[in-house]
Amino acid sequence: MRIFLMLLCAIISCFTWPQSVLAQELSSTSILAQSNNFFAMDLYARLKGQPGNLFLSPYSVSTALAMTHAGASGNTAREMEQVLRIMLEPDLWDQAFLEYRTMLDGAQGQEFVVANSLWGQTGQVFIPEFLARIKEYHAAELDQVDFSKPAVAVGRINTWVEDKTRGKIQTILMPENVNSTTRLVLVNAVYFKGNWAKPFQKIHTQNHRFRLSTGQEKVVPTMNQVEHFLYMEDDLVQVVELSYAGEDLSMVIFLPKERRGLEGQAVVSTVEDALNSDRYKSWLLKLTDTEVDLTLPKFKSMAQFSLAQVLSDMGMPDAFSSSADFSGMSDEGELFISDVIHKACVNVGEEGTEAAAVTAVAMQENAIVFDTPSTSAVVVMVDHPFFFVIRDRSSNSILFMGRVMDPQVGGRPVSEVLGGMWSEVVSQALQSQIKNKPQPPVVGEDEK
Repeated sequence: MRIFLMLLCAIISCFTWPQSVLAQELSSTSILAQSNNFFAMDLYARLKGQPGNLFLSPYSVSTALAMTHAGASGNTAREMEQVLRIMLEPDLWDQAFLEYRTMLDGAQGQEFVVANSLWGQTGQVFIPEFLARIKEYHAAELDQVDFSKPAVAVGRINTWVEDKTRGKIQTILMPENVNSTTRLVLVNAVYFKGNWAKPFQKIHTQNHRFRLSTGQEKVVPTMNQVEHFLYMEDDLVQVVELSYAGEDLSMVIFLPKERRGLEGQAVVSTVEDALNSDRYKSWLLKLTDTEVDLTLPKFKSMAQFSLAQVLSDMGMPDAFSSSADFSGMSDEGELFISDVIHKACVNVGEEGTEAAAVTAVAMQENAIVFDTPSTSAVVVMVDHPFFFVIRDRSSNSILFMGRVMDPQVGGRPVSEVLGGMWSEVVSQALQSQIKNKPQPPVVGEDEK
C-alpha cells in the first residue's frame, strides 16, 4: 500500500564540516540558518529559469520537508539530509526548528506566524512516536479527514490555510489533488506583515517608467525617499537593505547594474548567475551606513510551484518513488511523496510588506521625475528587474526570496500613457490549477 504525501508551502555531500566542530562554534539555530540558506540558493537556482516574476519561501519548504524527514528512514532519510543540508543529529535538527520558530514568533515590530498541521485519512494508524515528535518540535496536531470525499477534505485544509495566512492564500489544493488513496497531507503556512522602519511617504509616490527585460517600458507606481540605509555596490550590483520596524527582519534589494542582466539575456555575468551562499554572505558583510536616494516600485506577486521533480533532481529521488522508506510514519502500507506544492505571495508598498507562503506534502496509496536628491546621497534607481530577499537579521536566514521582472503585471506601456493623464496601474491576477501528478514548476501569477 502506498500513501500520497503532499507538502503545502514553501547539504551537498561534499560539504563536510564535522558536526562536533559546528556544535562548538555555532548555535543550533545558526547552523539551521546556514543549512536553510544553502538549500534556498540551490532551490532558487533550479527555479530561476522560469520566465517572469518569481517569489517563494524556502523556509516554508524546508519546514514542511523537515516534518516529512521525521518519518523517513534508510536511504530516503539520507537523501533528504543531503538536499536539506542537515548538519545536526535528527533530534537537534528538530529542536533547532522549534527554537527558530519561537524566535520568529517573538520578532519585534511585526507579525510573523509559522503554523504546521497534519491531515490524515480517517482510520489510518500513524506511529505514536512520529506524531509526538511532530507535535513537540513543530506544534502540529493530527486532524482526520476522509479523502474519499475530496471536496470536503480539501475544503477543511484550505480553510485552515486561509486562516493562518490571514486570507492572503485562500486555496492550496483542488479536489482533484486528493482521492481515496490519499493518506496524509503535511502543511506549513507562513505569514508575515511588517512596517518599514523608515516608511515611504505616499505623497512622494509617482508613476514612473520601469524597463522590462524585453526592453519595453511600463509605467508603474514608484516610491521615493532619501534616507540612511545599509548599502554597498560593486561592478555587478547595487545592494540596499530596508529594515522593518523593530530591526529584527529586513528586505535586501539586489539591483543589477546591467539593466538587462537579471536573466542573462544580454550579459553572462548577472546577479542570478553569480548568486550563491558565499557571494550572498559577502555582499551583506560589505553593507555600510550610507545616505541613499532610493526609488523603488510598489510591487505585488504570487507564484505557485509543483516541486516534486525539482526536489528529486536536487538529490532525493527515493522519496518520490517505490523505493521510498517512510516507515517511521506508519506501519500500514508503503508511503511515498506524490507531490510538494508551494504557493507564495507578496505585496510591497509605502508602509511595508505583507507576505505569505504555504507548502504541502502529500502521500498516496499506490494505485518618474522626482525631487533633486542630496548631492551626497547615492542614487539607487530601481527601474529595471531586480532580486530581493526578506531575511532574519540575527541569523541571516532567508525567509522569502524572489525577483521582480514586472512590478505590476497589467500596467500600461509608456507609449499609451505619455501625452495623456496618468492612470492607476492595477495588477492582474492569473489563476492556476495544481496538477494531481508532479509537474514542472509553474510560476509567474501576480496576485490581484
